Amino acid sequence: MAGKKRYALVSVSDKDGIDGFCRGLKANGYEMISSGGTYKYLRERGIDCLTVEDITGFPEILDGRVKTLHPKVFGGLLGRRDLETHVSQMRENSIPEIDLVVVNLYPFEKTVAEKDVSLEEAIEQIDIGGPSLVRAAAKNHRHVTVVVDAADHDRVLSEIRMNGEVGAELRAELALKAFQLTSSYDTAIHNWLQKRFHPELPWGSSLRMSFEKVMETRYGENPHQKGAYFEDPGYDGVSVHTSKVLWGKELSFNNIYDIDAVLDILMEFPGDPCCAIIKHNNPSGVAIGSPGAKSRIADAFERAFNCDPISAYGGIIGLNRHCDLETAERINQRFFEVVIAPSFEEGALKELMRKKNLRIIRTDRPVINNIPPEHRIVKVKGGLLMQTMSWPEMDTSQWKVVSSKEPTDDDLKDMAFATRVVKHVKSNCVVLARDNCTVGVGAGQMSRVDSCFMAGRKAGERAKGSVLSSDAFFPFRDGIDTVADVGVVGIAQPGGSIRDDEVIRAVDEHGMSMVFTGVRLFKH
Repeated sequence: MAGKKRYALVSVSDKDGIDGFCRGLKANGYEMISSGGTYKYLRERGIDCLTVEDITGFPEILDGRVKTLHPKVFGGLLGRRDLETHVSQMRENSIPEIDLVVVNLYPFEKTVAEKDVSLEEAIEQIDIGGPSLVRAAAKNHRHVTVVVDAADHDRVLSEIRMNGEVGAELRAELALKAFQLTSSYDTAIHNWLQKRFHPELPWGSSLRMSFEKVMETRYGENPHQKGAYFEDPGYDGVSVHTSKVLWGKELSFNNIYDIDAVLDILMEFPGDPCCAIIKHNNPSGVAIGSPGAKSRIADAFERAFNCDPISAYGGIIGLNRHCDLETAERINQRFFEVVIAPSFEEGALKELMRKKNLRIIRTDRPVINNIPPEHRIVKVKGGLLMQTMSWPEMDTSQWKVVSSKEPTDDDLKDMAFATRVVKHVKSNCVVLARDNCTVGVGAGQMSRVDSCFMAGRKAGERAKGSVLSSDAFFPFRDGIDTVADVGVVGIAQPGGSIRDDEVIRAVDEHGMSMVFTGVRLFKH
């Protein structure tokens, strides 16, 4: 077996295109070696091949768990053709030189994505021989070609036909792809078993992540920076990568970041037609459509836009309902970067496509939060910060009224609306709202009183009769005085300041109502 024949070891779980690839290899002088289901599949299609047992002289055992794990296989993969000691040992032990390996792995991720999969089912889909073959071939890529992706079949065959062999540059590229595969495969196993064995822990003692590049962005946050977008292959919720871009130039780094923010807000209001407009990762306006409106989603857009028309310019529009023609016509009266919605009326799509620079994105699914919340990860120098992102259930009946004046039912509803929005605004922040619509947003200030001033200034006359939600407690009464001056009638805040009594007295002096929610909602 130690002659100069060229051998290709083929062992694949996903057999898409493998028969055509093997025919191409056979036509160029390769002898196939295979086992188990792959061997049967190839022979049924008239492709001659040896079994692994023909090479090793040892049968498959343990229900196929042990097939390729043998010195004659791994010696054929790992032996260096440029070292005489390796060559002579291979010859002495009748080890064939395996020049090409075609492997893909048991579908572990696909299996565990199924609901109620058992531990035994998952364990059986942990591939052992496959990753070992891939790593061995990739390690010895100076002499061995490893193919783990059917998309590379044509490139490999093309080089073999033209040059008689696969070139060093392509072998190196394929080796890198092979190590990426085994790394992400092991990561998927680790992460699933971590959740299975320790469901009570949000994370274990180590963190493993694996993401696949979707696209390079034109640049990062600024033109001098590079940017790229990577997807989590296991994520099946609403996102940019699970949506379809219908129109417009490619998405920028900032577009993708802001689309993610707008989806977060829309998911707060699954039961009502809602529009959110994002600018620089903060909402410039959020609204629920009025019940009596002809088109509730069009009304939601108009009300969200009117919260802060200046900031909305060039923003990102998110809709959680079908976009009709009326909504599209209203959108086209202004300039926006992106509009994303579950679906679009044909006439609405034609209307929006009149704007050549508007990106139009369709989610093709409801904008709802139907999967467990992902952890938030922030890169810091030398490491990562990670936190859970589940929120306490909002129950206004558990809020504590601390003012002399009781809030009305309508005020409580608007406080709840504003509180759902405020947790998506960068801290320090406050949100003014009335009739399920934001009327003023004060975001990202170093002092809470400045946020109150900004929100009141943006709201103007619309602040009269509104309520306010604050992401954290008021450290002084100055914020209360500021919003009282513009007509705010009620406040929702976590409470917990050493000056709560002073703040409550200020609320009572102004004849306002105030509740303590007991939940801080910082977003840095």
